[in-house]
Amino acid sequence: MRKPSVFIIFLTVFIDLVGFGMIIPLLPIYAKVFNATGWELGAIASAFSLMQFVFGPILGRLSDRIGRRPVLLLSTAGAAISYAIFAYGSGLPGRSALLVIFLSRAFAGICGANITVAQAYIADITPPEDRSKKMGLIGMAFGLGFIFGPALSGFARQYFGLTGPGWVAAALCAANFLLALAILPESWKPTSEHVAQRPHLDQWAHTMTRPKVGLLIVVFFLATFCFTCFEVTLGLLVFKNFAVDPVTPQGVKLVTNLFIYAGLIGALVQGGLTGRLVKMMGEPKLVALSMVLVALSLGPMPFVTHWTQLYILLAVLSIGSSLTRPPVFGMISNLTPANEQGVTIGVAQSAGSLARIVGPMFAALLFTHIAWLPYVICAAVSFLTGILAWLRLSKDFRPALAVGVAKTGA
Repeated sequence: MRKPSVFIIFLTVFIDLVGFGMIIPLLPIYAKVFNATGWELGAIASAFSLMQFVFGPILGRLSDRIGRRPVLLLSTAGAAISYAIFAYGSGLPGRSALLVIFLSRAFAGICGANITVAQAYIADITPPEDRSKKMGLIGMAFGLGFIFGPALSGFARQYFGLTGPGWVAAALCAANFLLALAILPESWKPTSEHVAQRPHLDQWAHTMTRPKVGLLIVVFFLATFCFTCFEVTLGLLVFKNFAVDPVTPQGVKLVTNLFIYAGLIGALVQGGLTGRLVKMMGEPKLVALSMVLVALSLGPMPFVTHWTQLYILLAVLSIGSSLTRPPVFGMISNLTPANEQGVTIGVAQSAGSLARIVGPMFAALLFTHIAWLPYVICAAVSFLTGILAWLRLSKDFRPALAVGVAKTGA
């Protein structure tokens, strides 16, 4: 039997996120090339996260019932098809292009919900005490995907035209599918203890009524919400405080470099530092620390007027936000029965997708009226979330107890 491979799971998530990162920089171009309105661009940008919100628990539940491998293979093949459709749509005129692009992003979001299954795969092959560390590799794949995606998008657009990024993303996903088909073994043998089939909202209610797991999902939602508020307004903030126009080529390059800088720091932290900090502090205290660091960076960010200050705050924000996901999902996994890993992680990922839908709308609306307000609100939310995590999680969560809970399903 082939040995389960963390590398292939890392590669799957990385290539998925490269494809996602390749598409996001193209959205402003569509406004000019296809005369897309603001709501049309918003619909295209939100379609991916909306489908992830709906299908995260569905794919997770399916993987609990039939195994992780077939779901990962099917979703990876589907991602390749979705990007091929995206490339085809990018070559059409006007409204036809926008409709096909929207449909392709919705389909990609369904397939992109496989991040749930990837995390469940990690949980299957990793002992409880090491899960937070291994979950950091998923976060590292996220960060690296967002770094390489925009750069590859620019290269493909320059040499292959507007349809190029879609075809390159499709080729990467197809290669990933073939590699996984050849060497990725199954990690989960479904048992007779199947998870009950519940509608989407009923599954949410069932998961959220488990106190510790429900609290961790709330923490993940708030952490993702605050970070997406920063993501969607950083370019606007740079324009306001530093008189840099984010629409010009120089402005686009500058803002892109800021995200690359933040992504590199985040990837390094999740790839190497998370495991050591978990051993030193434990998951609950690390989650609390991460949220406090996010608060300390977001609060003063809208008021800085020097580049050095901005880079320091971006570094603190990247470190803080990178330290949240691995221990949160490590704890969720340890508190979840083996036959419910996929569906429970799916609900948590669904909460993150919901945050990525409502966060940008919230931040953009407030920023246009009072630029500093979304940052200060998110700083307060992050700080209070850190205090809540410290008080509610540190008291009761211990690795040994978590393993016992996972076995009993309590």
